[in-house]
Amino acid sequence: MSYQVKLDTFEGPLDLLLHLIDQEEMDIYDIQISKITDQYLEYLDTMQTLQLDIASEFLVMASTLLSIKSKMLLPTRNEHSFQGSLSLVIEEEDPRDELIRRLIEYKKFKEVSFFLKEKEISRSKIFTKAPSDLSLFIETEEVNPVEGINIYHLIEAFQKALKRYSYKDPITRLKREEISIKDRMNHILQMLQSTKHDLFFSDLLKDITDRSDIVVTFLSLLELIKQKQIICIQKNPFDDIIIRYSPPYIRGGNIHGL
Repeated sequence: MSYQVKLDTFEGPLDLLLHLIDQEEMDIYDIQISKITDQYLEYLDTMQTLQLDIASEFLVMASTLLSIKSKMLLPTRNEHSFQGSLSLVIEEEDPRDELIRRLIEYKKFKEVSFFLKEKEISRSKIFTKAPSDLSLFIETEEVNPVEGINIYHLIEAFQKALKRYSYKDPITRLKREEISIKDRMNHILQMLQSTKHDLFFSDLLKDITDRSDIVVTFLSLLELIKQKQIICIQKNPFDDIIIRYSPPYIRGGNIHGL
């Protein structure tokens, strides 16, 4: 069997240099340029041995490393500048400074790219969809025409009717035939059926002058509401109460009296 060698892939020469620096646990601000250059060239030789294409940027970095290495081998030359009695020592710039600056910048971008890659992987595990229209599944309640009206509204109307038709006791009393609740109920239904329109509560009391008839009329309305033969509607507080006939097909539905 043939011996196989697998090399790590790098984005570019700076990526390879960072790998070598980390592998040797070097301080990026104090690179051992001679050692790193030798390892870098060994990597390129291995790529040539495996007949791999070497990008031109890797070769440019190799020449840069050799140039820095040669400058590091030269003795340091200090220039003295004399100004009167003051002597200044001007030191040459470290030939590694430009390379170190590029490596630090590249390392920053590489760390950011790793961070964004992790965010991309975590976000790819989240699936979203546009909100669906669920209004068709919401149960809707039919409008109740007598909502907000209760027995106390009828009582208030009854009290107003009593005050409106109050009178002094007459000097003489005439006996009259009493109207039963059943007869008054039939009379109200006949009025509603004959007119085919709504009636107002005040209309039923328009021609009544006797207190007992008012009471009978009020009790008849309550009984008709109880039997669901009529419904009462008051659009606004203190308005006259509307009396509406409730046919059998409506009484079997959702509309109810008070």
